Amino acid sequence: MPHSERVRKIWELLTTDVETQAYLKMANVFAVQRLRYNDHGPVHSRIVAGSALAIYKIFTERGFKPSVVADGVGDVEDSIVVTLMGAYLHDIGNSVHRTHHPIYSAMLVDKLAEKILSKVYGDGEKRYMLKQEVMHAVFCHDEAYTCLTFEAACAKIADGTDMSSGRARIPYRIGKSDIHALSALAIERVELAPNDSRPLAINVYMSNETGIFQVDSVLGQKIATSGLAPYVEVRAYVRGKLFAVRTFETTHVIRS
Repeated sequence: MPHSERVRKIWELLTTDVETQAYLKMANVFAVQRLRYNDHGPVHSRIVAGSALAIYKIFTERGFKPSVVADGVGDVEDSIVVTLMGAYLHDIGNSVHRTHHPIYSAMLVDKLAEKILSKVYGDGEKRYMLKQEVMHAVFCHDEAYTCLTFEAACAKIADGTDMSSGRARIPYRIGKSDIHALSALAIERVELAPNDSRPLAINVYMSNETGIFQVDSVLGQKIATSGLAPYVEVRAYVRGKLFAVRTFETTHVIRS
C-alpha cells in the first residue's frame, strides 16, 4: 500500500466494514454457488485493488495525470483513494443479481462509499465529490461502459487481469467445463510491468493455448473500453514461449 495515512485508513475501513464484507460474501453466493461463475467476492476484490494500484503507479511514473487531479476534484492521495475504492467495490452488485450488476454495484456504493469516506473526510463537499468518482469507477468496470476517468480505467484493467486458474477452480470442481472455465484454468499467472513501446505491459503466462480466449474475450474487452487502450500491450506466453502479442484499440482515449 502507498505511504499515505488517508489511503491506509480507507483500506482498513473497506476490509473491516461489516456491511461491505457481507455484500462481497453474498456476491460469491450468487456468482459462484448459484451461477457457477468464478470468484467475485472478497479475494477477487483484494487482488483487483492491489493490481489497480500497481497499474496506477506504472502509468503515473510515466507522466500520466490522474483525472481527479487534472479536473480539480482532489489531490493525488484522493485520486488513489478513488482508484482503491472503485477497484475493491466494483463487483458488490453481484449480491443482488449478475444481470445489470454494474448498476446494482453503483447503487450500493452510493451509500457504502459515503459512509466510509465520511470517516476520513468528514461532512465536507469533497466526501460527496469523491463518492461520485468512486461510483463512476464501479459502474464502468463492465466492458459495456466506457471509462471517463484515469482512476476508473486503472480499476477496470485490473479487474480484467484477475484471470488466473485459482479464480476458476471452484466452479470447475462443481461441474462447469465450458470455454470460460477451461480457458481460465489455463492461465498460470499474470504480471504487470512498465513497457518501452507502450507504458503498460500485461504478461499472461498460460499452460496451453486455450487461455488466449481469456485474453481476447475478457481482458481485451475491458482494455478496449478503459480509455487507456493505446497505452497497453498484452503478451501471452505458452509454457514460457511468446505465443501472441495483443493490443486493443478504441475511439475514446483518456488524456494522459
